[in-house]
Amino acid sequence: MKAAVYQGEGVIAVEEVAVPAIGPGELLVRVEACGVCHTDLKKVQYNLLPPPRVYGHETAGVVVQLGAGVNGFAVGDRVVIFHHIPCGDCFYCRRKLYAQCPVYKKVGVTAGFEPAGGGFAQYVRVMDWIASRGVEKIPDGVSFEVASFVEPVNTCLKAVEQLAAGPGDVVVVMGQGPIGLIFTMLLKERGVGVIATDTIPGRLRLARQSGAMEAVDPRSDDAADIARKRTGGRGADAVVVATAAHGLVEQAMECSRPGARILLFAQTSPTERIELSGAGICVGERILFGSYSASVDVQKESAALVFGGRIPLDILISHRLPLESIKKAFDLATRPTADSLKIVVNPNG
Repeated sequence: MKAAVYQGEGVIAVEEVAVPAIGPGELLVRVEACGVCHTDLKKVQYNLLPPPRVYGHETAGVVVQLGAGVNGFAVGDRVVIFHHIPCGDCFYCRRKLYAQCPVYKKVGVTAGFEPAGGGFAQYVRVMDWIASRGVEKIPDGVSFEVASFVEPVNTCLKAVEQLAAGPGDVVVVMGQGPIGLIFTMLLKERGVGVIATDTIPGRLRLARQSGAMEAVDPRSDDAADIARKRTGGRGADAVVVATAAHGLVEQAMECSRPGARILLFAQTSPTERIELSGAGICVGERILFGSYSASVDVQKESAALVFGGRIPLDILISHRLPLESIKKAFDLATRPTADSLKIVVNPNG
């Protein structure tokens, strides 16, 4: 089969590799769509993990082979795959900090080499603990491309639950890339007033289409002033920092009222540094926190959101590319153009 293999030093190349063999309790899935995620971009850009490996974890496809003892699935089932599933019984799982669970940290989906998601390949092996608890069937009428959003929607839904914003609250969402727009959609669905910021006009247009009450370019508009005007002078009840641009966390502090919650969602590289006023957090009684990866607690709900069409995810897809164009896919996602947004790779398209 063909796979986009990370070779180190920022290089990914399409190679011929063996179709992964499966064992008892496992599935072999033909990949029909895999979204490009910024966590994978950072792993490649900053050489965070040793090569070789095949990335890609927003994966949707078709079951083509069952391992011995697999129940609940049949060849031909259309599925989405979570590449992490926690043990459910360790110190961190008991506290619902699933992303810190040692079992969760083990990637359970591979296209060969060290497991790394594998979605940028024609076939993936789904290991037993993922096959038993981390695979959701796609209903008829839902495209593979839309279904591939189940995992990223889960990560955002988990964070929205932690943010605890409700009807009447005002939240600033900084960055209106695919993740920022998903945040805007989810918050709007909960009756939250969203002030969206981005520097690309097309993304601001989509933010309004996704339900933002304000969509502003921070280079020409003062998001903090707008937040104050929308809240009787207080400032935003919460801020989501959905992009890793320098200086945004400081701006988030300026936008927020005392007691606000500030969520860091895009700061996933150990090279990123933040300098803040300690008094702004302590005296202002703000809560600065992070949310990372998916939660098994909202797995069914995230699937229902996507499959039920409750949020308009199809408007986020700007490019559908074959596996052979993986370099273009990564380049577009790393350096977005005026018309690029969510990039979906179709390995068997």
